[in-house]
Amino acid sequence: MYDFNAGDALGPAKLIQVFEPGLGLKAALVVDNVARGPAVGGLRMAPDVSLEECSRLARAMTLKNSAAGLPHGGAKSVLWGDPRMPREGKERLIRAFAHALRNETDYIFGPDMGTDEACMAWVKDEIGRAAGLPAALGGIPLNEIGATGWGVYHCADVAAQFCGLKLEGARVAVQGFGAVGKHAARFLAERGTILVAASDSHGTLYDSAGIDVAALIGLKDRGGSVCDAARGDKLGRDAVIGIECDILIPAARPDVVRGDNVDKLRTRLVLQGANIPFTAEAERALHARGVTVVPDFIANAGGVICAAMEYAGATQRAAFDAIGEKIRVNTEAVLREAKKQGRLPREAAVDLATRRVREAMSLRRFSIM
Repeated sequence: MYDFNAGDALGPAKLIQVFEPGLGLKAALVVDNVARGPAVGGLRMAPDVSLEECSRLARAMTLKNSAAGLPHGGAKSVLWGDPRMPREGKERLIRAFAHALRNETDYIFGPDMGTDEACMAWVKDEIGRAAGLPAALGGIPLNEIGATGWGVYHCADVAAQFCGLKLEGARVAVQGFGAVGKHAARFLAERGTILVAASDSHGTLYDSAGIDVAALIGLKDRGGSVCDAARGDKLGRDAVIGIECDILIPAARPDVVRGDNVDKLRTRLVLQGANIPFTAEAERALHARGVTVVPDFIANAGGVICAAMEYAGATQRAAFDAIGEKIRVNTEAVLREAKKQGRLPREAAVDLATRRVREAMSLRRFSIM
């Protein structure tokens, strides 16, 4: 049972649960902190989401938005259900959830795992408040153009230098070859990296000689699995964790690497494309082994930067320029500070983001800082 009282000085500020049994609607919103402005955070849809996951993701968004210098706080919403259900049923649930939150102006919906630009169009139609909209509605379709993956690429370019790696020829494994993972692989491949492994919910594709990234993206876009590829070994879904590589990009669910499987990792650099993909125990173990782990809210901030700039009326070009600039600056600052103090990169990143949140809180009307 999630204990909402287990907060801290930053939050969470608000928890709202929504139930409509007649519609089969069960959903929740956690607004973590709004000191920097109205909170932006994605709507995640899955059968096994939880309040604890929602709260942890909301805090990650507070840190992510703060580290990125955005005028927004952090929040997250979750909707219990199968995101692959028939479109009519999914639209009905999302519209009903949005309508229930129509007066929660501290929260701006964005897409996340299980939701996309079309879902945000439904939200916008219901309450007039959403980011990550389709291009037809004046939005910047961040999943379609790969905004988060673009940020992961820039993070890799900076972080590789701290690890003594060259991107050209670096071997990459992607856990979760979806909206984030496939674009990160595409941008990195354009710099000469070699994709040796990719996984999705059906299994892992492995080819030591290298996987054709463009062909694999085409296969996924047609509704296939990585395991439908003509070439390469087909392994179990979790096998990707143990593939030897230079760069590992976890881009799927939370807590995929934990204390019980962290020893399987054989990589030099981890770029967290997903939110909270590793437990704290796993990150400490990797740090002790000399593996550099760039935390989620630094590495994968491209999506929310793009969404926030779209919400403010910026162009796609301006959004991409901002993603590259912000993520490069933050990655270097965090890794430099972590190296200087011998600390985990996450600890340095949390200090950076928290300091900015506290400064904003000190200027708020009801602050007691």
